[in-house]
Amino acid sequence: MEKGKINVSVDNIFPLIKKFLYSDQEIFLRELVSNATDATLKLKHLCNIGESTAEYGNPQIEIKINEKDNTLHIIDQGIGMSEEEVKKYINEVAFSGAEEFLDKYKDDAKDSGIIGHFGLGFYSAFMVADKVEILTKSHAETPAVHWSCDGSPEFVLETADKADRGTEIILHISEDSKDYLEKGKIRGLLEKYNKFMPIPIKLGMRTETLPKPEGAKEDDPAPTKEVDDIVNNPNPAWTKSPSDLEEQDYKNFYRELYPMQFEEPLFNIHLNVDYPFNLTGILYFPKLSNDLNIQKDRIQLYQNQVFVTDNVEGIVPEFLTMLRGVIDSPDIPLNVSRSYLQADGAVKKISSYITRKVADKLTTLFKEDRKAFEEKWNDIKVVIEYGMLSEEKFFEKAEKFALYPTVDGTYYTYEELEAKIKDTHTDKDDKLVFLYASQAEEQHSYIESAKEKGYTILLLDSPIVPHLLQKLESSKEKISFARVDSDAVENLIKKEEGSISKLDEAQVTALKEKVEGVVKDTGYIIQTEALSSDGLPFMLTEPEFMRRMKDMQKTGGGGFMGQNMPDMYNLVINTNHELVSQILETKTNKKREKLIRQALDLAKLSKGVLKGADLSSFIKRSVDLIK
Repeated sequence: MEKGKINVSVDNIFPLIKKFLYSDQEIFLRELVSNATDATLKLKHLCNIGESTAEYGNPQIEIKINEKDNTLHIIDQGIGMSEEEVKKYINEVAFSGAEEFLDKYKDDAKDSGIIGHFGLGFYSAFMVADKVEILTKSHAETPAVHWSCDGSPEFVLETADKADRGTEIILHISEDSKDYLEKGKIRGLLEKYNKFMPIPIKLGMRTETLPKPEGAKEDDPAPTKEVDDIVNNPNPAWTKSPSDLEEQDYKNFYRELYPMQFEEPLFNIHLNVDYPFNLTGILYFPKLSNDLNIQKDRIQLYQNQVFVTDNVEGIVPEFLTMLRGVIDSPDIPLNVSRSYLQADGAVKKISSYITRKVADKLTTLFKEDRKAFEEKWNDIKVVIEYGMLSEEKFFEKAEKFALYPTVDGTYYTYEELEAKIKDTHTDKDDKLVFLYASQAEEQHSYIESAKEKGYTILLLDSPIVPHLLQKLESSKEKISFARVDSDAVENLIKKEEGSISKLDEAQVTALKEKVEGVVKDTGYIIQTEALSSDGLPFMLTEPEFMRRMKDMQKTGGGGFMGQNMPDMYNLVINTNHELVSQILETKTNKKREKLIRQALDLAKLSKGVLKGADLSSFIKRSVDLIK
């Protein structure tokens, strides 16, 4: 048996880093600015615990562009490095100085905000640079040193002349990466990845307009001065305690996150937990439509104030990806390039916490101001209904705040609704039937017909309602939902007192035969019901199951052996309507057929399915009848 140690070929490490380690070339700036931030925070920690005599002051990170020399400079005023430290942290690939620092100071440094982890970020510089230099001086006042490398395993290390503490990274930008010498490009990267870094980042100077002095004339120009152009906000709202923030602070931060979003958010949820994991953040509920194709990926994921991704799948439950805001956690498991999440048990815990926190916030909003919550319902219902459908724990908590609006604008919780209709909305099997409309305008005649009979009609018009109703029916005992234009409504109508047909059995049989003779090619299933004389003579209803499956199919569910669900309608003849009596009593076949076709087209028109040639025939026939 032989034991040994696997060696890494240094000659191959730079090509690997350059081509495969990072998915995006632009990541290099995020990594180098992160390193500069770590160097600054390390010094701050050492000053705080008395292990450094350096003056911390108000350090900043400066980005300089030298187009003449084709160089990009990242300069910090942090802890700096000695010659020995350069050999350890730079020349030993994948040796993390941040990890060593955190390990050395353990609990004392756990909240220091140190970012680094793998010890590879510095080498991302070689993705855009032919040559990289380091000019650094340690806070411990050891001699300054200069390191340089041309992207091969060979380096040069020598003493240097540098008076100030800190580190300057100099990138000699390669020919095919010259766009990184454009100020606009660099500003865009800093605003994307480093917008909320905890140390101010300077990118040149800007002109600031000052207030006019007292006594100045109206035409006098306002005085100006040159100030540092700081591109980031080192103290974003999510890093502060909720008790230190006003409602306007949250709105201002929303505007900072989404400068092109003009509508105010409806409300926000401030996340702040330190056990069993660390997580902070702010989630905003924007106004949402009934469109499931709402732009997602608007929540930004950070790790110690460094932007990671706006694809938060996994860490944020699917139904909450329609929200906006920020989540920041040092405990999220990232891949080596810090570009995306790794699968990990901690992610599930974070996701569960966020779900619970959102549910608790919605419960509080409902209890504190129900009227205001009802006013927001149409703007947030898609998120809540999606959550009820996809997250079991959220479904359980939603019993307290999920609303069921009626066509008349009244809102009920499930418990309130059940109590209201339990004596009037049962079918022949004593099952509680909830009547609802999905399109108030299109189903108006059906709604009015049901309202005349004293029924309560819900307005459930979001695109995932068919799926949600199926879940509600399966999770509760002896209930069902029936759309007002479905055949399931007939089970309620039949129980109505006084629904006695004006026609006897023989007349009903004769009526069905006459109607069938005219509509035999339509495929409708003909039924007769003793309905209100004020309603339509004919009505079209759909089998509830088929209609529900068609609705589900529109949002990616349902289906019929891989095919679209076929249309299937019941033709319900109202035996109490005067026109139906005329059809039965008419002596001429031609007039009878015209009346039947007119009544049928009225039913189709009411259902919204009268189109094309049938619609043209209906219009012509209607004109003839008026004549």
